[in-house]
Amino acid sequence: MDDLDDASEEALQARLAELRQDHADFDAAIQALAQSPLPDMMLIGRLKRKKLALKDEIVRIEDLLTPDIIA
Repeated sequence: MDDLDDASEEALQARLAELRQDHADFDAAIQALAQSPLPDMMLIGRLKRKKLALKDEIVRIEDLLTPDIIA
């Protein structure tokens, strides 16, 4: 998403909140699947990869929102 570099701070904050909610939803889904008697490990693996991709995007947006401070 190269559009994020030009997005306003409000838009970035909104996208960040959305991504954090999606990340939490994936976490809940993974936990629920893991608790089943016969967990589908392929599905859990796919969800974990998607969750990791969301985390990477969250970190990228947080880096855009955090000003660089030279100490």
